[in-house]
Amino acid sequence: MKIDSLTEFNAYPLIKNPLMQTIVGSQFPGSFPLPPVHYHKLELGAGDKTFILEIKPSSKTRFPIVLMSHGMGGCSHSGYMKRITNKLYQCGFPVLLMNQRGSGPALGMSRRLWNGGDSEDLNRAVKFVLQLYPDRELLIAGFSLSANILLKYLGEGRNIPSQLCGAFAVNPPVDLRSASHILSHSRSCVIFNRHFMNLLNRQLIAVEECFPGRGVMKKTPGSIWEFDVLYTAPAGGFADVEDYYSRSSSGQYLQNIKIPTTLLCSKDDPFIPPSQFKSLKMSSAIDFVNPESGGHMGYISKEKTSFGDRRWLDAVIMGWVEKWKNLS
Repeated sequence: MKIDSLTEFNAYPLIKNPLMQTIVGSQFPGSFPLPPVHYHKLELGAGDKTFILEIKPSSKTRFPIVLMSHGMGGCSHSGYMKRITNKLYQCGFPVLLMNQRGSGPALGMSRRLWNGGDSEDLNRAVKFVLQLYPDRELLIAGFSLSANILLKYLGEGRNIPSQLCGAFAVNPPVDLRSASHILSHSRSCVIFNRHFMNLLNRQLIAVEECFPGRGVMKKTPGSIWEFDVLYTAPAGGFADVEDYYSRSSSGQYLQNIKIPTTLLCSKDDPFIPPSQFKSLKMSSAIDFVNPESGGHMGYISKEKTSFGDRRWLDAVIMGWVEKWKNLS
């Protein structure tokens, strides 16, 4: 499903810098309470659980279901999740928000935190959602690290349900090794590395409180790379960090994707160099949208959108969903 005219993005003049786009996009999310929510527990195996939040449509429509999953350190209540959910709800779409293991409302409900390769958790979520809405088409949007999981899920050879008709991956780190190295060692990303480490260490404290011995490391990691070496790889059952990055990076799966998929990533994303995509083989099912600017999930635009704000990302996703609505 192509997103023609919405691919034109012009950054707000005062925050054209990609780092500023990224900071403003994440740290100034706006205040948007979620519509009425129903919480569902999702079993992840071995006693681990998470929460999926269901927002039922505001009117009796037959529109597709929209399942969304957040980025690293986020949850169902992250600003972009609530903003887009509100817009979908107002337009009559049923929305389901997946919390990854150990995130947000699901803090302390799993023996380990999620990682970039957890496509089986997404598979369980998809099956659960389709049990709730067996006669609806399904659209999935993944953000940042969850976008990597989404692309991996679509291309790794699974039996994809026929109801899944479209996917949208926002700024996916398709090479986890590279993204981790940049976040951990680039001087321009010091503030982001510190921010993510604060969030991850807090989540790990909850794991240790609920499952003693499961959140302990030999030392406190100071970077995403160290965190993946000391915790992510061993906790996720990988041989080492290189095994984790190699098996979990979605770039290797893009050529196998058959579901119509939009992949959005700006050329100035501070964590994801544009050169990564030039060397990848992509399926013809992928609509690669690669604007010159926008940062990492920033996309604060010069012009206001039809929703009266400058959240170009929201408008793009809504335009994508509306096209599927018109075909349903």
